[in-house]
Amino acid sequence: MNYVRTGMLMAGLTALFGAVGYLLGGSGGMLAALGFAVVTNLFTYWNSDRLALSAYNAQEVDERSAPELWRMVRDLAARADMPMPRVYLIQEDQPNAFATGRNPQNAAVAATTGILRTLSYEELAGVMAHELAHIKNHDTLTMTISATMAGAISSLVTFGMMFGSRDHRPNVIVQILLAILAPMAAAIIQMAISRSREYEADRLGGQICGNPVWLADALAKIAAGVSHVPNETAEAKPATAPLFIINPLTAGGMDNLFSTHPDTGNRIAALMEQARAMGVSRGAASFTAPGASPWSSAPRQPGPWG
Repeated sequence: MNYVRTGMLMAGLTALFGAVGYLLGGSGGMLAALGFAVVTNLFTYWNSDRLALSAYNAQEVDERSAPELWRMVRDLAARADMPMPRVYLIQEDQPNAFATGRNPQNAAVAATTGILRTLSYEELAGVMAHELAHIKNHDTLTMTISATMAGAISSLVTFGMMFGSRDHRPNVIVQILLAILAPMAAAIIQMAISRSREYEADRLGGQICGNPVWLADALAKIAAGVSHVPNETAEAKPATAPLFIINPLTAGGMDNLFSTHPDTGNRIAALMEQARAMGVSRGAASFTAPGASPWSSAPRQPGPWG
């Protein structure tokens, strides 16, 4: 099902590429745009993780440079019966995190320094479990392709208006409408694909970490942090917003209308219902990963993390 969804996403965004190209440059523009879409899809498939990580200047860490975070991801991956992804840190004050990669064998998780300062150990475990759930479900390829293609559509509109054929270039009004509607159409495609995947990643993440309440508490803290701390890179590259566990964009209005993330309150409610079904509470003991020591359920102070 995940591969079908990815194929539908690529087909929809490729068709949108062709339509924009035709409006900007006629049949020749359409062929050029479709060719560009095919190249972009192929490049993104093989380089999706590097594209996302480089956009945020993420730095890979290991057991020496970030031992507690690295071991947490290792133990959660063992719990989820999946390969351990690479682990990255982003020097960013906004608390947030994302996962990327074309498959579980070629994946990475990234956390901002802001999230390490904001969350407790257990809450961060819930977040990392959510990101591992995206990887396990093969959502990361879908999200990264949609982010890259949506950004490329905006670039195509700008390029076409500046350098398109004069014989086929639309009038100023159509150009303005394209500049507004084409990225909006790409966002709608992203929204249709992404929202349901966040609920599923929350559910599976709650199972992986052993206590959905931890993830629910983390979502509340991250949402509060996002509302007060802007992420300048995300604001400059809004097409990457679906990658994050909480929408990193602080603008309201149309951004919220076409948000690729479900309402945070609804996500928290679903997680609390899952916790009740599992019979766990906020202070419930955590899991024991294969070959690892049990995690303490005693409250810990938020980061910084070593």
